[in-house]
Amino acid sequence: MTAAPLYLASASPRRREILDQIGIAHRVLRVPAPEGEDEPQWPGEAAEDYVRRTAREKAERAILWLAGPQRPEGFLPPDQAFVLAADTTVILEGQVLGKPRDLADAESMLTRLSGRSHRVHTAVALASKGRILEGLSASQVRFKPLSRADIQAYCATGEPLGKAGAYAIQGRAGVFVQHLAGSYTGVMGLPAYETAQLLEQAAAIHERKG
Repeated sequence: MTAAPLYLASASPRRREILDQIGIAHRVLRVPAPEGEDEPQWPGEAAEDYVRRTAREKAERAILWLAGPQRPEGFLPPDQAFVLAADTTVILEGQVLGKPRDLADAESMLTRLSGRSHRVHTAVALASKGRILEGLSASQVRFKPLSRADIQAYCATGEPLGKAGAYAIQGRAGVFVQHLAGSYTGVMGLPAYETAQLLEQAAAIHERKG
């Protein structure tokens, strides 16, 4: 599908799994992240704009990394490759729930999500030939009512850590989901449809420019 190597600017095993699932060859590009787990949301910034910006900024950092002297051995410069980045947010009543700071924070998030619907936005940014193509997946997820014992048992697994909204739909939290409207892979962290569409667009651009 791509006319050049694809570098995934993410260490997420879930994103790698989804690319493997849809048959997209890729390599992981590990780019040093800025301080902290999550980029701050700007005052007044809509959740959709926030997730688009953070995905785009990840792609931009990866491009700068590839263009500099620190480029890892065996990786091509950015004008000869595609760079894929993504970011996922969980939104409850307009508030972005990022990655929990610790298990107590995870318990608090899951308590808020219990028995309620929330939105999950995953933005995808694909850098190629000096431009960045963008896509967005928006899904609606409803959790069943969770008891304190449910939440504590799930947090004890450690799975909520490092996950937006403190849960992984492809993991043990899958049993919490009463209803999903949208993209399952989008909730996982990389929407297969939107990603494939961007790769097709980028391949066409790459072919035209040569």
